[in-house]
Amino acid sequence: SPVLAGERLFCHFGDYGTACVDTSTAAVIWVNRDLRLDHMNGPGSTPVVWHDKLVIPCDGSDVQYIAALDTGTGKVAWKTPRSGTLNDNPDLKKAYGTPLVLALDGRDVVVAPGADWVYGYDPATGAELWRLAYGTLGFSIVPRPVAAHGLVYMSTGFTKPEVLAVRPGGGGREPEILWRQPRGAPTMPSPLVVGDEIYVVNDKGVATCLDAKTGAVVWSERLGGNFSSSPLAADGRIYVGNRDGATFVIKPGRTFELVATNRLDGQIFATPAAVGRALYLRTDEALYRIANRPAVHSAP
Repeated sequence: SPVLAGERLFCHFGDYGTACVDTSTAAVIWVNRDLRLDHMNGPGSTPVVWHDKLVIPCDGSDVQYIAALDTGTGKVAWKTPRSGTLNDNPDLKKAYGTPLVLALDGRDVVVAPGADWVYGYDPATGAELWRLAYGTLGFSIVPRPVAAHGLVYMSTGFTKPEVLAVRPGGGGREPEILWRQPRGAPTMPSPLVVGDEIYVVNDKGVATCLDAKTGAVVWSERLGGNFSSSPLAADGRIYVGNRDGATFVIKPGRTFELVATNRLDGQIFATPAAVGRALYLRTDEALYRIANRPAVHSAP
């Protein structure tokens, strides 16, 4: 996905390169084609911006590394190979994860999941600060990790996914997995944290609420359909859409409550976005803006 930072838009196209575009003029400021790898299924990772660095995970079937480009020039600022032993099968070495920048123990850390391992890096230099094995097969990582309660919550990817609660390393502390939960784990939609609960919707349309501290299943309900997009929390509700064009509105809480089911023409693959009082939904046919109309008052 493109990343917007101020008046600049950064787009990563895999072997086609990474580009920076001026949003006011549409002029291409720079293009970098130094980050080469075999994605097999095409690039899927989303870069993140940290100060003057654009951090890009590059986990292919042939090479696996993470790199940062200078946001002003597009030149490679640092490039760090992934450490840790991977499966011999090239198909099981790739990943499409999105990094997460966190403030941990007084410093910023890039938390970046890859195949079979999650890593912590110094965003300024690319130095590996720590790494942690999933303890199970994990590849083609798509869901973005989320952070709350001093933990990072993530899914391990394809085949037999699990939701993990990871305590990051730092301050003399080794990283560790506090709990793991296979039930309802997604391979594509990202987890969502609201209060003390984790909400996940798996690819087959099962929504599950987990206790954020223990990983215990609070409730699990079938919504129906196949899902690629991630749930969004906005205005006291959770919104998530499936590939049939249905958007489910769920009330957060330890009891399942489906508030509404709304339908649009086309398929929903993208995660919705909330801006102000409006909700933006994109199908494979159109982009929708949904908002309450302002009240109309009659003249006295």
